[in-house]
Amino acid sequence: MIKLFFHPTPNPLKVALYLEETSLPYELVPVDTLKGEQHLAGFRSINPNGKVPAIDDNGVRVFDSTAILLYLAEKSGHLAGAPQDRAELLSWMMFIASGVGPYSGQAVHFKHMAPEKLPYAINRYERETQRHYEVLEAHLENRQYLVGDSFSIADISAWGWIDKGPFILGEEAMASYPNLQRWFDGINSRPAVARVRELGKDLNFKTERDEAARRELFPQNYPKT
Repeated sequence: MIKLFFHPTPNPLKVALYLEETSLPYELVPVDTLKGEQHLAGFRSINPNGKVPAIDDNGVRVFDSTAILLYLAEKSGHLAGAPQDRAELLSWMMFIASGVGPYSGQAVHFKHMAPEKLPYAINRYERETQRHYEVLEAHLENRQYLVGDSFSIADISAWGWIDKGPFILGEEAMASYPNLQRWFDGINSRPAVARVRELGKDLNFKTERDEAARRELFPQNYPKT
């Protein structure tokens, strides 16, 4: 059985959505990143980078949400897109992995987590996130899905971060992207999404992002001891 090392944040939620959509059996293994459990030796043996998500597929470790989605889709044959759309699928997966995800994450960091407000950094990451949304907005004109004519791992990968759009860009921001909003509503209405949103609610994850949590999340920001 697949073990999914999980915290209820965008990237682990993508993998959980894939597993729920495909009904692949899995075990949820909580990793409380605000308590620093990602730095424990046991987890580092699964992901040397100390980030969630990661999976252990009967002794095969895979880390990074994009790698996991590609691995599972290739292994199972589910939600991998049509063969003729392979290049397009890879292109959008990498666009999300190298653009939408990191810039959205940095926008969240500088707007909501940084100990001081840095206008240049906030502007830089917010504007680049908006640019990525504009790319998606144009691409999704007259499209139901990101790649081809069916739901795929590209949609799952994008969903994880677009779900946080109001938190990143403001509550009314999505009104500027009607095609992206229409696409998101279609993905978000899938039954598997509702199940994924319930994951971890019975677990006692730390929620307070205090100084101790910041030190666990961003140890590189502090002098080594």
